[in-house]
Amino acid sequence: MDLTSFITSFTTSFVIFIVLVLLFTWLSRKPGNSVVYYPNPISRGLDPFENRKRSMNPVGWIREAFVASEADVIAASGVDAAVYLVFLSTVLGILVFSGVLLLPALLPVAGTDDALKLANQNSKTAGNYSELEKLAMGNVQEKSTRLWAFMLGVYWVSIVTYYILWRSYKHVSNLRATAKSSPEPKPEDFAILVRDVPSRPSDQSLKDRVDSYFRRLHPDTFYRSMVVTNLKKVNKIYNNIEGYKKKLAHAEAVFAESKTTGNPEGARPTMRTGLLGLVGSKVDTINHCNEKIKELILKLEAEQKITLQDKQERAALVFFNNRAAAASAAQTILAQMVDTWMVSEAPEPRAVIWPNLSMRLYMRQIRQAIVYTLVFLTVVFYMIPIAFISAFTTLDNLEKLAPFLKKVVEQPEIKTVLEAYLPQIVLIVFLALLPAFLMFLSKSEGIPSESHAVRAAAGKYFYFIVFNVFLGVTISGTLWSSLKRIINHPGDLITLLATSLPGNATFFLTFVALKFFVGYGLELSRLVPLIIFHLKKKFLCKTEEEIKEAWAPGDLGFATRVPSDMLIVTIVLCYSVIAPLIIPFGAIYFGLGWLVAKNQVLRVYVPSYESNGRMWPHMHTRILAALIIYQITMVGFMIIKKFVYAPFLFLLIPISFVYAAITKNRFYKSFAATPLEVAARELKEVPNMEAIYAAYIPPCLKTEKLEDVELFEDAQSHATSRTTSF
Repeated sequence: MDLTSFITSFTTSFVIFIVLVLLFTWLSRKPGNSVVYYPNPISRGLDPFENRKRSMNPVGWIREAFVASEADVIAASGVDAAVYLVFLSTVLGILVFSGVLLLPALLPVAGTDDALKLANQNSKTAGNYSELEKLAMGNVQEKSTRLWAFMLGVYWVSIVTYYILWRSYKHVSNLRATAKSSPEPKPEDFAILVRDVPSRPSDQSLKDRVDSYFRRLHPDTFYRSMVVTNLKKVNKIYNNIEGYKKKLAHAEAVFAESKTTGNPEGARPTMRTGLLGLVGSKVDTINHCNEKIKELILKLEAEQKITLQDKQERAALVFFNNRAAAASAAQTILAQMVDTWMVSEAPEPRAVIWPNLSMRLYMRQIRQAIVYTLVFLTVVFYMIPIAFISAFTTLDNLEKLAPFLKKVVEQPEIKTVLEAYLPQIVLIVFLALLPAFLMFLSKSEGIPSESHAVRAAAGKYFYFIVFNVFLGVTISGTLWSSLKRIINHPGDLITLLATSLPGNATFFLTFVALKFFVGYGLELSRLVPLIIFHLKKKFLCKTEEEIKEAWAPGDLGFATRVPSDMLIVTIVLCYSVIAPLIIPFGAIYFGLGWLVAKNQVLRVYVPSYESNGRMWPHMHTRILAALIIYQITMVGFMIIKKFVYAPFLFLLIPISFVYAAITKNRFYKSFAATPLEVAARELKEVPNMEAIYAAYIPPCLKTEKLEDVELFEDAQSHATSRTTSF
């Protein structure tokens, strides 16, 4: 990409961002749009404009984001949101402190050399180099003493990363400890998850077996147990009832509205009973829904009894009357045979993946092996379409693949637009399809909680982007045009890498700029959710519940957001010395990202679960992995440049692994399990154990007849001592 295309892309992206910010400022001040731009405070029963004026200042949201404290973020969206902001500020700090030294030192060193000019004079080398590429390490000649500056730059980036990561890990550890020792009781702090319960004797229910086992081990602190059941059928009936209730409320609202249109008696809504309401006999909607609800409630009650008594699985949630006892029990090996009575901390009630709790150990291991194999195949063979996409980065390659497009792409205006936007947009769309697939695979492993599944999916995505995006895009542009040469002369691959790595920095510069300007602009303006909300409200929504569902924003979306950010971390770190000009773009991405994300967690997103910062060790490890990849890349690049002191860079790789081991030993254990000194801190009030127990009863089992905790226990244990019947 030449300088003109880069400036066109950057300027256009910036203009789009400014337009989107102005739209956000204007639209967010309109009262009818409050539920789109301020759903978080509204969902908490707060007035989003309390003590604030409806200002038209386009930078007012930036001031408010800076003023808001970390405690405000935690109060609005929880510790997980605060930890995500720590992640963004950590990477921003790494890039700012690295760039302070690297930019003034390395840009003049690279820009005043002439390796690219000499390379162009070689008849065996084809290609034109832009002004941007002359500011990269590729413009430094082989064996040059100038390479000392770049080698010292690698050390500087590594030292800065070590220092800032250590401070951030310590800060997040304190945040987690504060949350876990909160004086407010939380259900998950009083429960543990028990899996692989041994089969029960014929004269004892599984519930009674679990109770007797834990009552013997923890006679003073054991409270109750809840055996996991197969919820597939009862949950289906429950969802059908909820669906008919929504249809009934909608139909009643339509009927009431019809009475105000000149017909006092109104027009009763009708529906068809067949597929999607398009076929079948026509019936009165209100009467039909009432009949189906009554019918299904009877089925639900019968199925609940069968589920609780006859569909018990070999897993349970065990509750203790104080959280220190629960924390201690979750860290204990209970049985001599370690593949039975396996315990861990209970997931938060909102985050439980019920079908996975009862999965046996051997099945989890088999599934994990299958999933890892599928992930490996996905990572490796996704290179093929990525290589095809990367061909678009060079229009010459596109002309070779599709000669009939030659006349079109040679038009100056079309060529500039294609070079500026097409490769980046296609790559972003292509990558957006993958996270959902990886989330499905992660849940298939038997992971017990949503938060754990998100971490697992994000880890898989990280390995994918490193192999396919960083390596694939960087290398395949060269491989595509030089495949014949590589087949005939495999040794030339090293030479091609030496010239292609700096050259591809311009692609990633545009990629990063497009993501932070257009991506964050769309995130802030919320144009798509705004349009969808108003369309639904006008044409589909008739009840308050339907309107609430239409504006519900969802959570921050760590499963897709964190991997996308990790891609930028990997790219910017790996190119920070090779092409230092990428550092300001990375800093803008994470700086602007911090501002936009803070605005969104305070005003927009509503957390669907809380893991108290459990994602941080994953973030920390992946940043270190990106650093190690960067160090290995620089070792290879220095060797290609024939720099005799390149072996000094080898020292950084074991240092990084030692640093990773030290940080893991120092901090990780307090994330994997709750320290007893944290769990033992005093509560503000005596916990309501019945409420804690009831928080884990699945919605499909939580009906009026099961509101009493003791009734629920009776149904699971087949108890006959109590006189109250199910």
